Amino acid sequence: MAEPSQRMTRLQAMLEKQPNDAFLLYSLGMEYKNAGDPARALEWFDRTLRSDPNYCYAYFQKGQTHESAGDAEAAKRAYREGVEAAKRSGDEHARGELQGALEMIE
Repeated sequence: MAEPSQRMTRLQAMLEKQPNDAFLLYSLGMEYKNAGDPARALEWFDRTLRSDPNYCYAYFQKGQTHESAGDAEAAKRAYREGVEAAKRSGDEHARGELQGALEMIE
């Protein structure tokens, strides 16, 4: 396992003070995704969504991560859940991106 980046270390420290901050949880997911650790990335995206079920971009990144790993069904599920979250939160931009990603793999 690679050493955590300085950014990961800083995010972890901030998360200790704000353990349910969806942006921090999402940011850690992105760090793991970018570091090539999809399993850890998915854990953090799931934590983000438990903290904030309407955090649309976590669904998008979760779908992308599943797609990259070759799990199209899990990706579709993440995109569909994200479309519903975007509708709930009134985020038309996110809804469009999620719908587009879903249509690309259906």
